Amino acid sequence: MFAAAYEELRRMATSVKRSDPASTLTPTTLVHAAWVKLVASHTFAANSELHFKRVAARAMRQLLVEAARRRKAEKRGGPQAALVTFDEALDAPIEHEEEVIALHDALNELERLNPRQALMVEVRFFGGLPVAEAARLLGISEETVHRDWRAAKAWLAHEVRRAR
Repeated sequence: MFAAAYEELRRMATSVKRSDPASTLTPTTLVHAAWVKLVASHTFAANSELHFKRVAARAMRQLLVEAARRRKAEKRGGPQAALVTFDEALDAPIEHEEEVIALHDALNELERLNPRQALMVEVRFFGGLPVAEAARLLGISEETVHRDWRAAKAWLAHEVRRAR
């Protein structure tokens, strides 16, 4: 079971790494951290392969957001740093860590508004599931996944831009 789960986590982590080249977590590190997180959960029991992928995608999302928050805090001198700036160029590009955190916050809001779309984004973006698997997991058609994916991406992009 471990070998099969490890290979699936590795595939998912490689997919996440391709979509997030700025991430400092290697696929191997992400796999190991996700596995530890899954095993440490007292309530984790995969009912099916798709359920496992859903839970693994959530674990990877949480790990990526935690890593982004740590990098952001380190760049700012940690929790004790005082931020003083005289730079009025507020239109500078947002740093990657801030975008990951803004995406996480926007996904939390989307989950409140449209849980199916939020889950679909989570398993596609953070879990690397192809459209067919996402459709099977959610019990919807592939066309609905495509439609939800377009709508969710547009909404999330708007929310991330607004958070800047």
